[in-house]
Amino acid sequence: MNLPKVIADLIDAQNSFDSVAYANCFSETAVVFDEGKTHNGRLDIQYWIEESNKKYQSVMKPLEYAEDGISSVLSAECSGTFPGSPITLKFHFNIVDGQIQHLKVTD
Repeated sequence: MNLPKVIADLIDAQNSFDSVAYANCFSETAVVFDEGKTHNGRLDIQYWIEESNKKYQSVMKPLEYAEDGISSVLSAECSGTFPGSPITLKFHFNIVDGQIQHLKVTD
């Protein structure tokens, strides 16, 4: 599967539970929507993923990827210490200048 570098880097950071590397995939003003909550900016994203990693130890296995301009969708099998694991989630990205500007996670 041919993924943009920033998404490959995001997956690597997630799978190694590196919240700093994960957050560095995002722009300073990025927005993430996940589990009904909004996280604004790189620092907030770093705190969110750090807490999520502590709670769920989630790892991602890419299944399918499609892009249309700056918008793209990654389907990934996510497994961890959460109820119903593993599940397939969709990661809706907007990528500009090699950084994630927007991420919405859906099932």
